[in-house]
Amino acid sequence: MCGIVGFLGRNRHGDGAGFTTLLEKMAFAIQSRGPDDFGSWADERHAIGLGHRRLSIIDLSPAGHQPMPSASGRYQIAYNGEVYNHLDIRAELEAAGLAPAWRGHSDTETLLAGFDAWGIEATVRKAIGMFAFGVWDQQTHVLTLGRDRLGEKPLYYGWQGKGADAAFLFGSELKALREHPQFRGCVSRAALTLYCRSNYIPAPYSIYEGIYKLLPGALLEISHDRPDPKIWQYWSVAGAVATGKANPFAGTAEQAVDELDRLLKDAVRQQMVADVPLGAFLSGGVDSSTIVALMQVQSKRPVKTFTIGFNEARFNEAEHAKAVARHLGTEHSELYVTSEQARNVIPGLPQLYDEPFADSSQIPTFLVSQLARQHVTVALSGDGGDELFCGYQRYSLAAAIWRRVAMAPRPLRKAVALGLAGIPVSSWNVMAGLASPVLPARLRGLNWGDKIHKGAALVSSTSASDLYGSLLTLWRDPASMVIGGAVPPAWLDEELPAVGEVDDMSRMMAWDMLSYLPDDILTKVDRAAMGVSLETRVPMLDHRVLEFAWRMPQAMKVRDSQAKWPLRQVLYRYVPKDLIERPKMGFAVPIGEWLRGPLKAWAEELLSESRLERDGYFHVGLVRQKWNEHQSGLRNWEHHLWNVLMFNAWADHWLN
Repeated sequence: MCGIVGFLGRNRHGDGAGFTTLLEKMAFAIQSRGPDDFGSWADERHAIGLGHRRLSIIDLSPAGHQPMPSASGRYQIAYNGEVYNHLDIRAELEAAGLAPAWRGHSDTETLLAGFDAWGIEATVRKAIGMFAFGVWDQQTHVLTLGRDRLGEKPLYYGWQGKGADAAFLFGSELKALREHPQFRGCVSRAALTLYCRSNYIPAPYSIYEGIYKLLPGALLEISHDRPDPKIWQYWSVAGAVATGKANPFAGTAEQAVDELDRLLKDAVRQQMVADVPLGAFLSGGVDSSTIVALMQVQSKRPVKTFTIGFNEARFNEAEHAKAVARHLGTEHSELYVTSEQARNVIPGLPQLYDEPFADSSQIPTFLVSQLARQHVTVALSGDGGDELFCGYQRYSLAAAIWRRVAMAPRPLRKAVALGLAGIPVSSWNVMAGLASPVLPARLRGLNWGDKIHKGAALVSSTSASDLYGSLLTLWRDPASMVIGGAVPPAWLDEELPAVGEVDDMSRMMAWDMLSYLPDDILTKVDRAAMGVSLETRVPMLDHRVLEFAWRMPQAMKVRDSQAKWPLRQVLYRYVPKDLIERPKMGFAVPIGEWLRGPLKAWAEELLSESRLERDGYFHVGLVRQKWNEHQSGLRNWEHHLWNVLMFNAWADHWLN
């Protein structure tokens, strides 16, 4: 795992020495992604420069140093990631008589040999792994950027500056691009609007105008002769979904579990290869327990596992993780974190997530990464299981709501929604309070006004996808929240139709795999882990596992009202069922309580009227209303407020 940077200038006669200094400066900004080594390569005749920070994982020798030339000398690469099947690719090259005289055993050298033999796209299609790279072709003078299929590794790019001084910049993180003298850093109001809707900024957008994220599974080409990037996808989730649904698995449920077990075991085996200490995150849930179980069954020694615990019982899964670890015989480490320790992470979040990001589970994610890094350099995680095997409750909830809502004519639904939303939340709460004596105990004390207003938005939906989008939307009308805001075209609008005719829950899962998974879940883990120089690997996202999962009938993923049925059956071959079966818990922290207590002064300063008016990003009245309602206890606006707080904290760090 590493960090990459680079640029292609318009001026073809640059200063080579200056290039090296600039590349070093850009790369130093992301030093935590690669603390072990730095390298640069530049060709001033074509104003091209590549820089690299190395976290040594495979081939720790100088033979793994980057940027690295191919054996033919045609290609220069700066590469971040791991190609897990690179030894298989080497064997294929050797069998075809296309292998060079190997200098070392790094996957970087394997990729370059493939480029020499087959070309860039053909080689990437053979690769199983996570990666982002920049490759300069010294024969055609074309720069190619590439990103892995699911977007595990980040890659930003874009033109900055004007005229002869303009430069095309790229890098693993925005903080590297900021070091280039042509970087302008103008906040995109459209991207800010998307952030207010989702808590993250979905690809291809970034928080800055003119800077974009390369989409997962995409390649980009650019040159002096063709300065407008040519972008295409060599693989897509939508394509995998459509292909899987067109070629469903025809075997029995037991055969499906056998095949899933085989594929996952092989993915885990490949991802356990490292020349440095390796372990895994373990929450005690289905996904992480499955990965750890498959690691331990293939390991000659106890696997190192890591869990964060909390003293508040409703947030704590550490006891469950310890029970699983004890059964599997892992070398288990746990750290119980106080609320104060968790809150101490908050000031560093803007530096860590150098783009606004407001998934509050970023806090425990950083803490468990910090714990793991004290013992290992690589950690496997169970991310992806929910999106692949229908694990989120919201899938069945949205589908069930839509089945009932769709029975009524839309004009009637619209009228009902207007009527429900027309009564203030406070009035609904008063009525609920009066009815409390006759309500079942489980229904008392709930914020009925808030729930009814949310329900009104769902009632007026036009489709299951529309309803699901409403469930996922944070600020109901984000364009009215941001001054000068507007919702830009979403690439999901183009990708989701390509999924084809699938059931409602499958479409929701595809939606999450296209955006929520790479732009929230994987971003959260990548920044938290790389902030402490820890490489994370995600076996569930081996594309062979994903493609097989989409061949499984939906009825097999949710069976007997149990989500993730096939994954559970794999796990139960290694871990007793009673250690796993319990209500799902999120990786959460009590942000709402903190905002009324120990974080109140910090938040008040960031959300003050004078501050909001000075910055001019958000409509003051909307923010202050939610802040006052939250403080009074009338409503719980923790997620909405955290969204604004994380942007303002980010702005303080990077804009002021």
